[in-house]
Amino acid sequence: MAKATQFWDKIAQKYAQQPIADEAAYQKKLAVTRDYLRPDMELLEIGCGTGSTAILHAPYVKHIRAIDFSASMIAIAQGKAEHIDNVTFEQATIEDLDLPAQSLDAVLGLSILHLLKDKEAAIARIYQLLKPGGIFVTSTACIGDTMSWFKLIAPMGRFLGFFPFVAVFTTQALKDSLTHAGFELDYQWQPGKGKAVFIVAKKPG
Repeated sequence: MAKATQFWDKIAQKYAQQPIADEAAYQKKLAVTRDYLRPDMELLEIGCGTGSTAILHAPYVKHIRAIDFSASMIAIAQGKAEHIDNVTFEQATIEDLDLPAQSLDAVLGLSILHLLKDKEAAIARIYQLLKPGGIFVTSTACIGDTMSWFKLIAPMGRFLGFFPFVAVFTTQALKDSLTHAGFELDYQWQPGKGKAVFIVAKKPG
């Protein structure tokens, strides 16, 4: 975890300045997500990065708690949200959170599941935290669909500091992880081959 935190702290400023790679796909994901949001919702975003998505969704919910394990990312996010009163940014992981079960209406996990060493544990925790009928929105790079060979070079790349830990799994494996945790898949979309898979999963109830 320490090495991963150092990696993201180091690139935070550069990351914040990068344009969105596919603006049309991003806007569609925002729109689809908002169809599920309500003004009374308590929402958690894990791996929030520099906070842009949380800030854009803030007008549509009661409160957003947005976390990231990079202190530098959180500092940038807090600067962006200086005049927004219903978003709270903090340095944390989902394992750190002391929240009661079934206390959240929605969880966002965008561009994060493939960066976790145990996505199943994170998904199980998210399921536990959601109220019945709550939603988990994820956009995930399933590079096992097109780049399964990446797992052969990943250890050396991490050792040299070129990139952080990246888990290699397929779209089907991600869907299986979600359904095995108890979720029902309510929406799925992929803007193109090799692009991140966008899923809205719902906790029954």
